[in-house]
Amino acid sequence: MFSLNVPLPPAVPRLARDLRPALAGFDRVRERHTLVGKRFGVDDVSGERRPAPDRSPDQASGQAPDRASDPAPDRTAALATLRRALRPLLDGVDPFDVAIRRIGAFDRPTQGPGPVVYLAVESEPLDRLHRRLCAAFGPIEGIEGDDYVPHVTLARGGTPAAADALDALVRTPIDPIEWRVHELELYDADFREVAGRVRL
Repeated sequence: MFSLNVPLPPAVPRLARDLRPALAGFDRVRERHTLVGKRFGVDDVSGERRPAPDRSPDQASGQAPDRASDPAPDRTAALATLRRALRPLLDGVDPFDVAIRRIGAFDRPTQGPGPVVYLAVESEPLDRLHRRLCAAFGPIEGIEGDDYVPHVTLARGGTPAAADALDALVRTPIDPIEWRVHELELYDADFREVAGRVRL
């Protein structure tokens, strides 16, 4: 339903656009780019604890789960609940630095079709924040907690040509992108939009 995301500077979508010709063999090339810090399910914002649902490939990338059979909590109330829960966890978190210096890949991702090619993100403060949020809300198995690899997905799935292109892509040098994070975004996966911001 929601995720806590790191805002991206304009240089990231520009780099993704420049790399697009090399991604032609992939099934899904991302048009919208995100850096997810932590995902939150319906149980995290409703006050109820339910067993974790099976997550499809799209949930691994921050897309909306298919919960047609579950009553959806009111969006405004859910956002307010999440904000209240996050407030004490984000107290004392100062603005922090993030860098992208290379292209990475998951040959066999935990969820969804592979391969996945991404911009690798480096930030020890983001890793620490992710661990703090996982301690409070629990990690999504296979993609969070110890398995968390901060990244910005460029493309996934595809033909043998995509797999062949992967080695060349991960060896492609890129100009480093570095920025300082002063706020985080609460992203609503159902509406695919930023639903709120939290200043650090």
